[in-house]
Amino acid sequence: MVLKGILKAVFFLFVIIIADNANAQENGSLSQQFQMNIEIRPRAEYTSNYILPPNDSIDPYFYITQRNRISMLYEREKWLMKSDVQEIHLWDEANSSSKVGSVNFYQLFLETKFKSINFRLGRQNVLLDNGRLFSDAPWAQQGRAHEGIRIMKYGKHFANDLFFLFTRKYNTSFESAYSPVASNKYKYMLVYNFSYNSKENFSFNSINTVDFLEKTNSETLYTRATTGGRIEFRKRQWYYTLNSYFQFGQNQKGQHLFAYYFQPEIKWSLQKSTLRLGAEIISGSTPNLSVENSGDFDVLYGVTWKFNGNMNVFTRFPADVGGKGLVNPYLFYLFQINSKLSLRSDFHLFYTQYPLENDLNQEMSRFLGFENDISMKYVPIKELEINVAFSFYKATDSMINLPKIQDVNQLSYWSYLMVSYSFNAVNFRRNKKI
Repeated sequence: MVLKGILKAVFFLFVIIIADNANAQENGSLSQQFQMNIEIRPRAEYTSNYILPPNDSIDPYFYITQRNRISMLYEREKWLMKSDVQEIHLWDEANSSSKVGSVNFYQLFLETKFKSINFRLGRQNVLLDNGRLFSDAPWAQQGRAHEGIRIMKYGKHFANDLFFLFTRKYNTSFESAYSPVASNKYKYMLVYNFSYNSKENFSFNSINTVDFLEKTNSETLYTRATTGGRIEFRKRQWYYTLNSYFQFGQNQKGQHLFAYYFQPEIKWSLQKSTLRLGAEIISGSTPNLSVENSGDFDVLYGVTWKFNGNMNVFTRFPADVGGKGLVNPYLFYLFQINSKLSLRSDFHLFYTQYPLENDLNQEMSRFLGFENDISMKYVPIKELEINVAFSFYKATDSMINLPKIQDVNQLSYWSYLMVSYSFNAVNFRRNKKI
């Protein structure tokens, strides 16, 4: 039924385009553009000694996913329509033959312009600032999207984005792990993003959100707010940034919340290489905090692998750190061998902010382990990108009671090979007649 509905929607879109094209040919007054892009992206992954979805028990675990996406854009002077239809296949050890993980719209929206303000209505990706709180999740085969209204006003130095977002009951015919909206936890959410760019050496970005969370198995709504921003300063080959946010209100459990997030970073860029040194501090709950209160910061809908390691050992907060917060110093090194080939190595140290306790209620070391991610990207032609990586994580005894590592005495590792082939199948454009 879902596939049938998608095919109907795609057919309806083409009918609109054909009818509008015929009308434009009659009056010859409006410019128009239609693009269709096709992407095929298979990825093979191998994990050992830790749990990464869709694996939940098998070790070691090998599986292949493939995303097939058709993206269409139809644009006129005052409006545009965007549609991304995707199908995700999964092959794994339990199912040697392929099965459909998801058939869905990644994006489907209409955007129109009124004077200097743009309005976007429908399902859309949301990427704000550096992706820490809101990201389109490009690594995930399904991506991440939200539904609602976006109001945009941009200038030479300033940008304003206002969102009214909501979630609803979605179809469950396909695997929810591969749905672009399945991870959304809010009932309603308001987001305001403001940014300033001097176009020289300074920029500032602020994100302010209010989300209304529905209590599990209840219609009770709790209100939570997140506010803060990031400053950037550049001078020659040096770059400095500080990212900070505060979170307050009530979480999904109804606890009174006060939590925070900090990320200082410095970057040094040379002709062919880049070094980034920084740290992330994600607050947790102190041991003496009452059950009615919480200090657990939620990173909302950003990406975690980009900041906390490719293996995603720590991606669900507070669950993956036992509610004790995370301190993650990191060092990234990127080397550009030539215009087609680049290498990267990321180093992470992980600590809890507050000590975990073992089964005897004894405090354990705050040091959780070390991760190293080594990756290579090769772009032989514009349409083709090849990524390969190997990552390993060495855990400490403190990880025994956390949900990701199966045997803390053994090395955990993950590797992947991903090929992305994307090309324009149609690119039609016609300008105004003068």
